[in-house]
Amino acid sequence: MAKTLDQGFDTFLSWLVPLSSEHDKAKSHKDSVNSCMINNFKCSNFFETGSFGNGTGVRHHSDTDYFAVCPSSEFWTDSGYTLRKVKEALQNTFWKTEGIEVRSPAVRIPFGNYASETLEVTPATRNGLVSTPVGNKYSYDIPNSDGGWMQSSPGAHNAYVKRENDRLGGKLKPLIRLIKAWKFYNNVPISSFYLELRTTKYAEGESSIVYDIDVKRVMKILYDNDLPSIQDPMGISGYVRACSTDAKRENALSKVKTGYTRAEKAVEKRESNVDDAFYWWNLFYNNEFPNR
Repeated sequence: MAKTLDQGFDTFLSWLVPLSSEHDKAKSHKDSVNSCMINNFKCSNFFETGSFGNGTGVRHHSDTDYFAVCPSSEFWTDSGYTLRKVKEALQNTFWKTEGIEVRSPAVRIPFGNYASETLEVTPATRNGLVSTPVGNKYSYDIPNSDGGWMQSSPGAHNAYVKRENDRLGGKLKPLIRLIKAWKFYNNVPISSFYLELRTTKYAEGESSIVYDIDVKRVMKILYDNDLPSIQDPMGISGYVRACSTDAKRENALSKVKTGYTRAEKAVEKRESNVDDAFYWWNLFYNNEFPNR
């Protein structure tokens, strides 16, 4: 039970932090996955990326992501074909594991019931150091959704989020986690990476974070602009799309409209009727928000 909105959001955030046990289950397979990539594609570096690696994961919902850095000579020009070959190699290694699938830019291996127990392997080739607004960082080529390759730099993006999170007293990463929780609890087909970039870009213009107000403001940006692609603030990944297909985008736009309407009503009631504010936040998070 929470008496104030601040207490409600603090309690909710404590529920969203991933358990070490769920993360460890996926990580326990790291060495065997790495060995498979070494044996089949001469993998030289295998490192964690994504929400867990950046401290913005959501309990039971965020995957455990790894880049498998291999020589470009081990891959094919067609990144889709490369992903299929990586899937075949991993399926041969984990022949008892059901549900291994390609989901560009990675191959997903479900090692448990929750998404957090799923390990995603992204085949990558190193480009070398590139200059970014947060310093020189390593850049990699990874599969895109069209059979080609695109640049990515987890180090640059993590440093970007960290820079703004530190400036805002450690409140940006929890805000990102709150936006991702809305996505997961409502099955919204928007890229988590997109939401992370969009929320961080919004936060660049803020001097402080108040969770309920800023969740509404991020939702308003998504709603007002119809989920436009966002230009990578680090200048590496080009334009990042919100959704992988037009059908998913239409689905997401409908849920963004509903989400923004509920967040707006919740913020309208934050001073005059806290019970109503809790009611609307509970609707926003599909009955997962704490009771008052």
